[in-house]
Amino acid sequence: MNSRETQLQAFDRLLTIMEELRAQCPWDRKQTMQTLRHLTIEETYELGDAILDNDLKEIKGELGDLLLHIVFYAKIGSESKSFDIADVANGICEKLINRHPHIYGDVKVANEEEVKQNWEKIKLKEGKKSVLEGVPKSLPALVKASRIQDKVAGVGFDWEEPHQVFEKVNEELEELQQEIVTGDKDKIEAEFGDVLFSMINYARFLGINPENALERTNKKFSKRFQYLEREAQKKGIYLQDMTLKEMDIYWEAAKKAD
Repeated sequence: MNSRETQLQAFDRLLTIMEELRAQCPWDRKQTMQTLRHLTIEETYELGDAILDNDLKEIKGELGDLLLHIVFYAKIGSESKSFDIADVANGICEKLINRHPHIYGDVKVANEEEVKQNWEKIKLKEGKKSVLEGVPKSLPALVKASRIQDKVAGVGFDWEEPHQVFEKVNEELEELQQEIVTGDKDKIEAEFGDVLFSMINYARFLGINPENALERTNKKFSKRFQYLEREAQKKGIYLQDMTLKEMDIYWEAAKKAD
């Protein structure tokens, strides 16, 4: 791996290039934090895809794209004398030191769970009014639910055993079924949301990431369906002309191919 000196030189090179692009490139000169925002979100999702695929080469490239965005925002901030990359780096350094008193202070912790609990307590001492303030409003609902549950668990608002959460899942399923019988769409939607929220919570107790689990299933389903499409195309058949039973033959073949 590269030495610390080489790493710092590479980062300095990126800062220099950013300076040059901001000064000389019409596109880069035109950008604002607002115009970059949606691109940053897109790059973050691309990194997420690469991580799920365990594609280390792609992860490296996507990390570079995100690092560029961080440097870009810092450069824009420096132009209004609001902050620069040094302020950004020092800010996160100070936060990490303050929130790890078991490393940089005299606080003793027994395990990871106590570290998380201390983290949330420290944030409240820093002036946050709610442990949920750190959950971005624009997060996708599934990810947001997972983060909400992590946050409240950090201050002790949590179930004690996995079986209790599973019982809650079953309870919510029963309530959903009751509303399905009534046919009230609004109540059905509300209860369906409760089922999802409970399932996401159960995933946490199982030690799995619900977003990753669902995305794995998305990829698996897409792969199998595309296999079905290819096989039908080979035989000159349109999917809409096939019966469900005929499709299921190819679907089972796709499962075996996996």
